[in-house]
Amino acid sequence: MSAAETYFAKTTALLEAIQKEELGNIKDAARICANSIANEGLVFLFGNGHSRMMCEEMTPRQGCYAGFAALVELALSNHANIIGANGLRAPLFLEKYEGYAEEILKGFQFGPHDAMIVISTSGIRPVIVEMAAGARRRGLKVIGIVSRKHCENSVPAHSSGTKLIDHADVVIDNHCPPGDCVVELEGLEWRTGPTSTVTGGMIINMLRVEAAELLLARGVKPVLLPSHQMVGNVKADEQLERFYEAYRRSLRHLYE
Repeated sequence: MSAAETYFAKTTALLEAIQKEELGNIKDAARICANSIANEGLVFLFGNGHSRMMCEEMTPRQGCYAGFAALVELALSNHANIIGANGLRAPLFLEKYEGYAEEILKGFQFGPHDAMIVISTSGIRPVIVEMAAGARRRGLKVIGIVSRKHCENSVPAHSSGTKLIDHADVVIDNHCPPGDCVVELEGLEWRTGPTSTVTGGMIINMLRVEAAELLLARGVKPVLLPSHQMVGNVKADEQLERFYEAYRRSLRHLYE
C-alpha cells in the first residue's frame, strides 16, 4: 500500500475501535452534557495546543447548539508562527507550568449544573491535569477525551503524580497510539500521519448528536447554529439570531 492508503486503513481501524469500544462511554458523557444543558448549565471544553481544535469542532460549528462553551486560552494554543512572537516555544512551556489552569478557572463563576470536557491525547501535562482537578473541586462533572495507551504508559508530568484519567468521571479513549502518528516511512526516524484530529472529531460529533437526542427526549429543544453560508436564506438568518440570543442567555450565570 502507498503511504496514503496505509494512513487511511490505520485511521479507519481506529474509528472502528471507537465504535465498538467507546459507545458506552460516549453515551455516559452525553447524559452528563444533556443533564447540564437541560438544567440551564454549561458544558465547557478545554484543550491546549492542537486539542483546541476539538473544542471548536463542538462550538461554534454548524449543527452546534447553545449549552456548550469552548474555553480556549490563546496563550496555550496560538502557535501558527512556530518561531518568534506567537510561536511554539511559549505554549509548550506554559502547558507545563503548574498553577496556570487555576488562574484560568478563577475567571468564571461556575454554576451547580456546569460540566467540563477536557481534551488531551497524552493526558499528562500540568495544565490539563489541573484543569480537570480544578473543575472537579468546583463540583463540575469532568469528561476526559484521551489516548489511554499514551496516558497510561507515560510518566506523570504533574508533581501530584496524577493524570487526566485520575480526575475524570467519564473517560473516552480516542484510541490513538503513543505519539499519535501511525505511518512509518523508510528513511524517517519518526512516524508521520497523526490521527487524533480524526478520532477526536468523530468522538465530539457522536457526543454532540447523542446529547441532542437525549435533550429532545426530555422535552428540551436545542437551539442550533445553522450554516451561515446560506446567503439570502431568511430562515437561516433568523435562526442565526436565535442562536446568538440563546448562547448569550446560556452564559449569564458565569458573570453574576
